[in-house]
Amino acid sequence: MILTPISPDRLDAVLTEFAARLVDRPRAAAAFARIAATWPVTPGTVDTPAQRAEAVALAHAFGINTLDQEPAVAFSWDGRRIRTRSEASVIVHEVAHWLLCAPERRPLPDFGLGAGPETGEKDLANAAFCVSEQERETEEILTSLLGILWEAELRQPAILACLEQNWLEGAHRASTVAFFADAIDTLYRASLIGDDGRPRVADARQKLRTAGVPPAPCAGKTLAVREEDPLGTNTKVVADTATPVVEAAKAA
Repeated sequence: MILTPISPDRLDAVLTEFAARLVDRPRAAAAFARIAATWPVTPGTVDTPAQRAEAVALAHAFGINTLDQEPAVAFSWDGRRIRTRSEASVIVHEVAHWLLCAPERRPLPDFGLGAGPETGEKDLANAAFCVSEQERETEEILTSLLGILWEAELRQPAILACLEQNWLEGAHRASTVAFFADAIDTLYRASLIGDDGRPRVADARQKLRTAGVPPAPCAGKTLAVREEDPLGTNTKVVADTATPVVEAAKAA
């Protein structure tokens, strides 16, 4: 939910001012430029079938299972696959969660972070919660930004998610600009994005495989999840692993 809406006639000026405040943070400036370039948004180009297909293809590119079903049936991420009858931006956001999540938490509903907004089995998802509130907040912040950058990479209207997730709330404040730039630097140190603000794939996966960080606090936790549907025929086998972004940044 947008805390303080920015009217379309003001947004150009806000984007210009925010970009100017990033002049001494070139990496963040490059990332922000990619997001800002998705404005203005042409009517009829938001959450199209083609964009949803691109988001699903992004999941498959990482070897992530998908299921053509509403998240309200069970979970957005049920420990094996993303349910994809959602907006394109939501699917991309779930892919970003998968990239940032500790492999030990991937078998848990909603990645062990508690129920997501579209999840139907909220009690079960909340029962799988196994990180501190601070860890959840940090991972949600970084997932938000990484998802937005992937939307920009797919040439989807990333600016809308940027606004919806309040990255421009208080855009005139130095602390808001620094918060954005610091998050970009964290994603960079984890090799999830490059100096140009673009998400990285091969390099990120290699580094995250070899970072050698300790297991997540909830390693080994299991949860009995009710299985109500078979795997779809369009699913792919989950492959590869990732490392918690904060720990990867410490290891860099």
